[in-house]
Amino acid sequence: MAHARGHFTSRFGFLMAAAGSAIGLGNIWGFPTQAASNGGGAFVLAYFILAFLLAYPALMAELIIGRHSNANIVTALSTLSDRPLLRRVGGMVGYYGVLVVSLILSFYAIVAGWILAKFAAPLMQLLGFEAGAGWLAQSGLVRDLSACFVFSLMTVWIVARGVSQGIEAWSTRLMPTLAILLLALIVYVLNQPGAAEGLRVYLLPDFSRVLDPSLLLSAMGQAFFSLSLGVGTMLVYGSYLGRALSERDRQDKLPHIGATLTLLDTSFAFVAGLLIIPAMYVAQAQGIAIYGAAGELLAGPGLVLQVLPSLFDNMGNAGVWLAMTFFALMTIAALTSSISMLEAPVSVVTEKSGAPRTRVTMMIGGIIFLISAIIVMNFAALFDGVVSFTTEFSQPLLGLALCLFAGWVWHRDKKIQALAAQQGIERQGIFWRIWPFYVRIICPLLILVTFMQSLRV
Repeated sequence: MAHARGHFTSRFGFLMAAAGSAIGLGNIWGFPTQAASNGGGAFVLAYFILAFLLAYPALMAELIIGRHSNANIVTALSTLSDRPLLRRVGGMVGYYGVLVVSLILSFYAIVAGWILAKFAAPLMQLLGFEAGAGWLAQSGLVRDLSACFVFSLMTVWIVARGVSQGIEAWSTRLMPTLAILLLALIVYVLNQPGAAEGLRVYLLPDFSRVLDPSLLLSAMGQAFFSLSLGVGTMLVYGSYLGRALSERDRQDKLPHIGATLTLLDTSFAFVAGLLIIPAMYVAQAQGIAIYGAAGELLAGPGLVLQVLPSLFDNMGNAGVWLAMTFFALMTIAALTSSISMLEAPVSVVTEKSGAPRTRVTMMIGGIIFLISAIIVMNFAALFDGVVSFTTEFSQPLLGLALCLFAGWVWHRDKKIQALAAQQGIERQGIFWRIWPFYVRIICPLLILVTFMQSLRV
């Protein structure tokens, strides 16, 4: 029995859900430290430019395919062409994307579990449960599996409720909360000793590095992948921009929505830097090491699980509240991204099988948690390999495939004219004149450059 597809009920709901998908843990800890390590303001400038020259056209490829097909990634890519071979290739690319996003969620849930435990530890401390706080603060097999399970359960519960009642409803609550917590933490941290030095490192541009190939390559990679491009999450969200929305508000053109989403993502990454980098230099002012053995600024889990907790520990009672607020911020960022990742495989199975969403979500969520558990129990052997396979190898190839499908397979004049009329896009407008060239030529070439460079590292 086929089930009616869900849809977003408002443009705001879509933007909050899509921005939540893009704004995740890597956006918060990855962008600021990359900027500080790659020319400060010069990197920030390159990032903003490349986000709109490269990431925005690729984002539009996913949104337009999703909006046009009104289907999951597998169905969407397998119906772009009338040729049997291209239909089969499209289906295989779609299934590969589902596999990759599921594997990404399997390790992402582990890291999010660590964050969730770090949030719960100061909460337990405030409630007087010192033993529980100590257990939560220390990594261990049981703690890591338990925290991963709780985070996975939260993700499953939201996705099982559907697009409008689950994903949209919770995104519109969580994203404003995320912004409020971030701004509150920024105000506090900027008033601490050492914060000014962090702002200087982050914001002052080193123009001698503007044309540094490594800087441009890092900025390009961050701009492309911070928008969750390549694995079909934006394609699926684009497919939920239903007819009711377009009929009710035809002036909200899809290119404008995509540009707003790109601006939201890049702006949030920039604002996150106003918290993370000053906080690191506040930690340095208190004697905490913020540089690694090779002289690089610490980033990733080392930053979030070592440097910043040490800073909070040095702040006494205020540090307990700061730790709880910061890790609440990180938990929300992780959750808004994880629900979009789970939605990708759930949409395929529900639409292909007609099975109830709740049952499918629980089944797929359970399978992904089992993969997470296997990784946790074989952490040294599997974790880095899964991360590398999905984010360094598979995502660039999937991004390349989606651009090729949008620019070459689907780029047929009749279909473009039909879509232009449907979306209210002026055929002679600047977007429609530039986007096809970018998605056909520029995006694939730059993705290939990024991919080849990653293989050399």
